[in-house]
Parts: sequence; C-alpha cells; structure tokens
Amino acid sequence: MIETALTRLHDPARKGFASDNHAGIHPEVLQALATVNGGHVGAYGADPYTEALQDVVRHHFGEQAECFPVFNGTGANVVALSAMTDRWDAVICTATAHAHVDECGAPEKVAGVKMLPVPTPDGKLTPELVDQEAHGFGFEHHAQPRVVTVTQSTELGTVYTPEQLRAVCEHAHGLGMTVHLDGARLANAAAALDLPLRALTTDVGVDVVSWGGTKNGLMGAEAVVVLTPEAVRQPRFVRKLSTQLASKMRFVSAQLLALHTGDLWLTAARRANAMAQRLAAGLAAVPGVTVTQLPDANAVFAVLPPGATARLQERWPFYVWNAATGEVRLMCSWDTTEEDVDGFVAALREQTVGAGR
Repeated sequence: MIETALTRLHDPARKGFASDNHAGIHPEVLQALATVNGGHVGAYGADPYTEALQDVVRHHFGEQAECFPVFNGTGANVVALSAMTDRWDAVICTATAHAHVDECGAPEKVAGVKMLPVPTPDGKLTPELVDQEAHGFGFEHHAQPRVVTVTQSTELGTVYTPEQLRAVCEHAHGLGMTVHLDGARLANAAAALDLPLRALTTDVGVDVVSWGGTKNGLMGAEAVVVLTPEAVRQPRFVRKLSTQLASKMRFVSAQLLALHTGDLWLTAARRANAMAQRLAAGLAAVPGVTVTQLPDANAVFAVLPPGATARLQERWPFYVWNAATGEVRLMCSWDTTEEDVDGFVAALREQTVGAGR
C-alpha cells in the first residue's frame, strides 16, 4: 500500500556546489506561498498579488517597466526574444551564453531566431565583439541581427560594470538593434557592485530583462520585464504561445513579491557572493590548487589536483567545467554556510595531502 504522507527522500543536511538551482526555497518565500493560499482569486494574472508585483517592479526598474511572470529562465529568454524579433531575425550572444549553450536550442526552435555566438575571453560582449556579427543589414540572404543579449552575471562568473553595459547598449541602439539582458543571477551582480537593479538595466539602456528568481531562493518563479515598450510586440500573446502563462499565477507572483518587496533578494545574493569569496580564498591556500579567476559574484572556478575531483564529488556535488584542464565550477547559494565552505576546503586539503603521500 502506498502511504499518503510524503516521505523525505533526501538528506537535508547534505549540500554541494554544483548549482544554485540545487538549493531549496527560502523560508520567507515558503511562508509567502502559505500566506497566499486559500480561497479563490482570479487566474492567469487577474489576482491582487500579480497586480501588486507591478508596483514592486516599477520601484526597482522605473515607472515604464512592465512585468510578465513566467515559470523558468529558459521560458523567460524564449518569451523575451520572441517578443523582440521577427522570424528572420538573429540574436548576437557570447559563445558561452546560456541561451546558446544550455537551453537545448529553445531560442532557435521555439522563438525561431538564429543565435550568432561570438567567442569571448571573459563571457562579456563589447561593441567590438558585437561588430563581428552585426552586419548584413537589409541583405535578404542574411539573418537580420536584431537583438544583442548579455548575461549578468555571466556564465564565466564575471560581472559587467554599468559602463560596460552602457557601451554595448549605445552601440547596439546605434545599429538599430535592441538589447536583452539574461538576468538569471542579476541579484548577485547587483550585490557584487552594491548597485540597485535599475543601475544595471534601465539606466544603461537595456530594453528587456529576463529577471531571475529561482537561483536566489524561489521555486519556479522568473519574469520578463519590459523596459522599452517599443522593443517588443504583444508579449502577453507571446507568453501564452510559449506555454509560460501560469493559471495559478498568484503563487508565482507571491514569490517574486516576497523576494523583492524588501531586501531579501539582496541579503540572499550577498550571502552567496560572500561564500564564494570565502571558498576562493580557502582553495587558494591548498597546495596544488589553482583558482583560475577571482569570483565577481557567486561562482568559483579552479583547477584541482588530479584525482581529487572524483573523490570529492562523492560527498560534495559539483561540475567539471573543462575536462581537458581539470577546471571545475563551484557555485555558492543563498543557503551556503561558512561550515559548508570550510568543510569542503578541509576535505580537499585532506585529499591533496593524501595524494601526495
């Protein structure tokens, strides 16, 4: 007989550094879900929580901002890029962009746009790098470059400064293009730079944002934030067509409200960033370990001694970033603690010392 009560199937004390998606829901967000439960309210966004969310979004991004909650980051990117392009258009991105590498071709297959990847040394685009693919305008045999998409913070753990973002936006606009920002970890970038969200979006000329929440303590809650109405067409219809319109949207909007009405988003992101700094410092002190770049936000990249990676992964899940060099990626989350970091470093040191005997 199957029991009706759910039995816990994992060890809640076990953590790792594979992804900030592995962390659970922030307790304050979980409480918010309970608060908005009960009774009947309108579906598909016709509820008081989704309405209240618009005010919070305008507080963070400016009076012109309009928010469209969705389920996940890939969905946010697909909705945003679909609304910003025609079927013959193309999107310039970095070769490491999540929308290009890790979304199973969804922007191309679902949004119907061609991705034009540009190799970069640090995961960032510049006006000069944009120009590598920003050509063929008006030529009917060439997919039309229409959107530049940047990721903040990047897949390589780096963070754009406002000046860098402004340079890309001004250059793209000068070419008649628009700018999309994949902000799955926008909170971590803002926390790292000690800047408000609008300083990295609205104020530098970004047109549309994929606003992340899942990696900062939410459960299946992201949003497309339109900053320039002229940059999109019919985002409501695009969201429905892209299967990203939640029927019980109050539970998506309530999470975004809980995270962003006060400073919870900032507190959570600062914690993850601080733990990454602590982890990088601890790794650098272990013989045989090379930290390949100082963490701008909550990602740490390092080369570990041969053999240490596989042994450590048995207890501390994390990903190999480059199998050829032995470089690994370690992500810190809103719930990563000093004990988690120190325990990992101690285990690595033990493995390293043991391997040297």
